[in-house]
Amino acid sequence: MVTWTRRQLYQRIRQRLTAANLEDAAAESGFLLEFLLGKPLPQLLMDGDLPVSEPIVQQAEQLCEKRANRYPLQYLLGTWEFYGLPLQVGEGVLIPRADTETLVEFVLSCRQNAAQTKLLDLCSGSGCIPAAIAAHLPQVTGAAVEREPAAFCYLKQNLQQHAPSIQPIQGDVLDAVFAKDFSSYDVITCNPPYLTEMDMQVLQPEVAFEPETALYGGTDGLDFYRMVTAYWKDALTADGWLVYEIGMGQEQDVAEILRQNGFSEMVQRTDAGGIVRLVAGRRRVAADSPPTVTL
Repeated sequence: MVTWTRRQLYQRIRQRLTAANLEDAAAESGFLLEFLLGKPLPQLLMDGDLPVSEPIVQQAEQLCEKRANRYPLQYLLGTWEFYGLPLQVGEGVLIPRADTETLVEFVLSCRQNAAQTKLLDLCSGSGCIPAAIAAHLPQVTGAAVEREPAAFCYLKQNLQQHAPSIQPIQGDVLDAVFAKDFSSYDVITCNPPYLTEMDMQVLQPEVAFEPETALYGGTDGLDFYRMVTAYWKDALTADGWLVYEIGMGQEQDVAEILRQNGFSEMVQRTDAGGIVRLVAGRRRVAADSPPTVTL
């Protein structure tokens, strides 16, 4: 029986992932070795001549096979970092992405001087947005809404760990009657499904493993923006913010949906790649103004 060392196992993993033409094979190899052996990569390589048990070697082969077939690394690891927080992830929940940190940063900036913040996160998925906001902004309370059972399980786990002041609620954000039970939120955040029908036909292999319900936003990608804006605007305070993550090139359409529903003080923010990733509107409602609904 061949005895593998830690260094040899790392090299084997890296060879397998490189042969599969994975762009970040070196970094992913480190993640997988840390996952398998439960210690930081520098420490593992420093003690690189120590032996590895046969079950670990077999598990490494299985992980490499899955990753070579483009199964998401995040699902293999079971956790992924978002805004400095380790979040539980797995099949059935959208993987948190760095682009979404743009929403967190905006909310932190506009609420940093507030004594307290009542937050509502819609289409919450893993709960990455409310968890990050609550972890970095004092006196945050509120709720996070998710419909899909698999994603809701991860939402509960992550909020319990990082944001116990945020209540996980299972429900459909496209249910206008359900929305009427919510009120007086300072901020509503939402990273809805926004891929178009054309986008869905050209998904990256890894993305195809993620739930379609968290990706597809209708033929033009705007279905959720139309309905969420109409149904949930009255859940805001008179000067509350509705903050959306958007897909590339959707900023004008989403801003127009917000304007038609009585929002003003439009704000856009770009992500690290320079793409407009956030559109937010502030709600100003006069007492004698009837609501405007656009579907």
